[in-house]
Amino acid sequence: MKVNIYKLNSMSQAEVAQLLRRSEIDIESLHETVRPIIQDVKEKGDAAIIEYNAKFDKASMTASQLKATEEEFAKARETLDPSVKEVIEISAKNIRKYHEAQMPEEMWFTQIDNGILAGEKITPITSAGLYVPRGKGAFPSVMLMLGIPATIAKVPELIICTPPTADGGADDATLFSAEVCGIKNVYKVGGAQAIAAMAYGTDTIPKVNKTLGPGSSYVSAAKRLLYGNIDVGTPAGPSESIILCDETVDPAIAALDLLIEAEHGPDSCALLVTHSKELAAQVEALLPDLINDLPEERQNFCNTVLSNYGGIVLTDDLEASVQFVNDFAPEHLEVLVEAPMSILSKIVNAGEILLGQYSPITIGNFALGVNAILPTGGFAKTFSCVTVFDFLKRTSIGYVDKEGYDRIKDVAQKFAEYEGFASHANAIAKRKL
Repeated sequence: MKVNIYKLNSMSQAEVAQLLRRSEIDIESLHETVRPIIQDVKEKGDAAIIEYNAKFDKASMTASQLKATEEEFAKARETLDPSVKEVIEISAKNIRKYHEAQMPEEMWFTQIDNGILAGEKITPITSAGLYVPRGKGAFPSVMLMLGIPATIAKVPELIICTPPTADGGADDATLFSAEVCGIKNVYKVGGAQAIAAMAYGTDTIPKVNKTLGPGSSYVSAAKRLLYGNIDVGTPAGPSESIILCDETVDPAIAALDLLIEAEHGPDSCALLVTHSKELAAQVEALLPDLINDLPEERQNFCNTVLSNYGGIVLTDDLEASVQFVNDFAPEHLEVLVEAPMSILSKIVNAGEILLGQYSPITIGNFALGVNAILPTGGFAKTFSCVTVFDFLKRTSIGYVDKEGYDRIKDVAQKFAEYEGFASHANAIAKRKL
């Protein structure tokens, strides 16, 4: 197998820039493939959804079968392995506790001056569509990460889109997780066509104001193209991670954790970043056997990623490693250094930061409680992990009484006059109170 080894100080600016862009390059190339899918859904609605379900998911369906039925929910409850139901419920409890702590006050005010109050009113967005992928496996954890904060925020209209199974059904674990979240509006449609359906609406699938959820490069491309028609939320495309290491980490742990996100798919990105040449060599030597122990499909994904958008980045020192992390802005960052807390303040760009050998990405993805729907493609520089705030909006509130008005009216009038807004100024100057 081939593992990319990047020696950072010997790379050109163009080579570093390409490494930082990772699979986002491919997403841009998919725009022309995705555009006609979006147009079809806009023009033909359910008919286009049925056509693409058959084409991409091999599911022959009618419009009446697009929405999951109560019978399908009952089947999921009855047939899903009890041990799987148990871990879903335990994880849901932890995720719920974490996100409940995020909820702000419904309304607050602060006194700006005598007679002047300013504040905010916090309300849920009116509708949201949650995208739960299924292409390379079932992802009930994604359902929990999206559904729990949405329901805590009390979004009045919530729908889920998730790809159908080949028999036109829905994944049992995803349905069970949706029910745990308290959501029953599940539509069996995936890919770019699902994002388009939520943006425009069809006879069966409601139009919503916002969509959130990770997906393939095609889903990411659809979100880019539909921005403006719908709020596409946190950019969550192909999975990516950085394992940040110094010379003290056990190379076996570093190698194991490097493969966590690499096994998601061929367009994922997984990098180990270190200044230790010895550690890098040890990890590289361990990878073949670890990969060979995986199922064949996951072997193929890992081999592709480590020779494509992944590998090992060698830096000059820990400071340079941290700088690379901030430049890359990874979705997942795992910090395996001797004193992880000592560098925490220096890390400013990451979707999540998991500290120490007892906090592998696996724990964060499923059971810790933090949200694993994170910005990808470098967007962690400006976007945040999914929280209850993704489902809430703030409205400014102001109240001024007579005393307060007399204190600030001249300030407002002069500002308006300076900026050339005559009507603004007249609303003060000619006001009779």
